[in-house]
Amino acid sequence: MPKVKKEKPVSAAAGQEKFYVTTPIYYVNDVPHIGHAYTTIAADVLARYYRMLLGGDNVYLLTGTDEHGAKIAQAAEKNKMSPQEFVDQKAAEFQMAWDRLDISNNDFIRTTEKRHEKVVVDFWKKLKTAKTPLKNDAIYEAEYEGLYCVGCEAFKTETELVDGKCPDHKTKCEVVKEKNWFLRLSNYGKTLNDLIMSGEMQILPLERRNEILGLIKTGLKDVAISRQNVKWGIPVPFDKKQTTYVWVDALSNYISALGGPKGKLYKKFWPADVHITGKDIIKFHSLIWPAMLLALKLPLPKMIFCHGFFTIDGQKMSKTIGNVIAPDELVTKYGTDATRYLLLSQFGFGTDGDFSKERLDNIYNAALANELGNLVSRVLAMTEKYFNATVPEFQVDYDKYFAFDLKTDWERYDFFMKNLKFEEALNVIWENIRRCNAYIDKEKPWELAKQNRDVLADVIYNLLETIRQTAIMLMPFMPQKADKILELLGYEVEKVKEQKLDDLRKWSILRKGQAVEKGDILFPKLT
Repeated sequence: MPKVKKEKPVSAAAGQEKFYVTTPIYYVNDVPHIGHAYTTIAADVLARYYRMLLGGDNVYLLTGTDEHGAKIAQAAEKNKMSPQEFVDQKAAEFQMAWDRLDISNNDFIRTTEKRHEKVVVDFWKKLKTAKTPLKNDAIYEAEYEGLYCVGCEAFKTETELVDGKCPDHKTKCEVVKEKNWFLRLSNYGKTLNDLIMSGEMQILPLERRNEILGLIKTGLKDVAISRQNVKWGIPVPFDKKQTTYVWVDALSNYISALGGPKGKLYKKFWPADVHITGKDIIKFHSLIWPAMLLALKLPLPKMIFCHGFFTIDGQKMSKTIGNVIAPDELVTKYGTDATRYLLLSQFGFGTDGDFSKERLDNIYNAALANELGNLVSRVLAMTEKYFNATVPEFQVDYDKYFAFDLKTDWERYDFFMKNLKFEEALNVIWENIRRCNAYIDKEKPWELAKQNRDVLADVIYNLLETIRQTAIMLMPFMPQKADKILELLGYEVEKVKEQKLDDLRKWSILRKGQAVEKGDILFPKLT
């Protein structure tokens, strides 16, 4: 294995003016589940964070649906619908799911839209005349025979099968023999290796990068990019007997949503700063997509970040087992923001993990109801009781009466957010929440009210100001509850959002005399 450079963080470097983050577009042969939600929430958190850094107009979040292919046609037929009727229905289900999860996507691209088809056709025409780094034609026509998994919409080698079956779908692959157009991927190995090694195109986490480098080292094989006998797809413009292979179709969405290479959005936002994807489709994003872009002479994405898989109570999600969880199920039980928190706080983004419904209940009650919710309620109630529901004047030396190092916490928070370590960023937030609760127990405001009102004023001010900064940290993760906390602290939320993050995290932003409100319970306990 070649020596690789250390990981570099995704960061808003000095002078960075834009940030473009994408989810994979989701295949609509089935309903949205929490696997889709997990990826989409992560992308949304990253987009919201960068909007705080760079301003809303300079950040673009894209998601959407992948709607072509044999599997879609089969699913439509099974449901006694036309393919277009079927995908219209399924795309709407995904859009409604993301609305309920408060996903702030700038666009929702569908591969059956004319704007997408136009770009795919244009790419085909350019690929027809493109050359590889070895001066060969980038695409060529040849006959191919192989094992094809309809579930994966991909050809498989014998070594990829388990007991002769697709390991993901547990079904036998079809033997397919047909003439197709091929992308000469074999000619791009050295170029892709050099781009990954130099860090020009990052693949993270490290084990996924090593996996891709290992595939390159063993030798890349040319891949079919068109199909015969698949009517539900975008026709190849110079070969009407062929339709675009579903993965080539799908990957093009990242540019078609920007209006193609001549679009205004493309000129502002391409290349993508982060493609967030799953490890089951890492090869398509890290090999086929970059090779296509090289052939088209277009810039490559800066980073491809691959999150892990998760199981439900130790078992793989399966309709047969009956453990597939819809996002709506969690939102109905916990609420939007709590669902977002629960999905991202369980294990490291990029690693495999396990979700337990029982554990979700326990975490909701412990972290959200008892720690965050109770802290906000206690502090606002004491402000109401001791200072007539207004912010007291901060008088005593900060270092003497408040041992929280929020500057260091913000530095850690930034590092974790820019490196997509969302659970670590949440840990920073919860360290502050727990320190505040411990601070209340230590300082005993109820006793200070009788003994020293000046120190009491400082204690309450410190708590209110830390809650304000905690709300700012929470904004990417729990936007609705963060807004609510700021409202309780007497802020007009829209005016807060107009400010850059560097201004929002300054100490002593709260003004003396600013009216606060106790409000309702943020997170009612589950019983």
